[in-house]
Amino acid sequence: MKIKKVAVLGAGAVGSYVIWGLSSRNDIELGVIAEGERAERLKQNGCTINGKIYYPEVWKPGETDAVDLLIVALKYGSLSTALESIQKTTSENTVIMSLMNGVDSEEIIAEKVGEEHLLPAVIKVASHKEEDGYHFDPETTIGIIFGELTAPYDSERIRAIEELFNDTGIHFRATEYAREEMWSKFRLNVCNNLPQAILGVGVGCYRDSVHMKAISDGLKCELEAIAQAKGIDLSKTEASSGRGSAVPPSARYSTLQDLDAGRHTEIDMFSGALIRMGKELGIPTPYNEYTYHMIKALEEKNDGRFNYTGNEEPTWSK
Repeated sequence: MKIKKVAVLGAGAVGSYVIWGLSSRNDIELGVIAEGERAERLKQNGCTINGKIYYPEVWKPGETDAVDLLIVALKYGSLSTALESIQKTTSENTVIMSLMNGVDSEEIIAEKVGEEHLLPAVIKVASHKEEDGYHFDPETTIGIIFGELTAPYDSERIRAIEELFNDTGIHFRATEYAREEMWSKFRLNVCNNLPQAILGVGVGCYRDSVHMKAISDGLKCELEAIAQAKGIDLSKTEASSGRGSAVPPSARYSTLQDLDAGRHTEIDMFSGALIRMGKELGIPTPYNEYTYHMIKALEEKNDGRFNYTGNEEPTWSK
């Protein structure tokens, strides 16, 4: 198997890392799946990444010939409406790599196209948007971790993707513990992404506040109890999997970036998913329930629900 055609669905913070790396290869076709205004904007303006403008091809769903590799790099809230586009882009031999946060995007995509197309993967990149596009540090980025769920772990498609990523600047490694790696990143997101979003401060808060560390640890205990009940042994992952890419104390992860920009977050696939799994398994999740409702309330605040003028009917504490 040789990968000659790669499509990226989602040219945001995560997709930009893939576009940045694979644009260095002259022996493949690289395109972004988009339509409507987004497609026109990409054609005209390209993707600005680390101060440089890249112009990948732009393909409408189903418009291009067989894609060898489809990389899904969407926000969780966009996945349900993108499933048809994924289906149209998937042909008989297409490999799909989801780099979305959470632990259930593969399952959702597989229900639409078949699990044989999915190759489990995670990405760790501290990418953020500025006025001139997306920025990340290529050297400190951990990159993409991927692998088969069952033997043979050194499969044809694993070797093809390793060959694709070689000498592109993309950091990557294959693993025999793909599911555990996905849950390890899930743990990082839940414990580090969410508490700082409630307080609205940089990630240094976990180092500098015993109170923030206590909240993070509470979320971690609940997640690890659920993982253990599901038979997921997080100790199997490499030591580096227990941390994200190196960032300054002022760094703001994706949930806080969303709230800063007035967008809805991915809390449903973080604490929302853990609450659901906890109920199914009989495991209490009070830290996640509180976190879920606080971030949902912050979304409502951004939506203007609490923009009181002083002319409303009075209310009383109960």
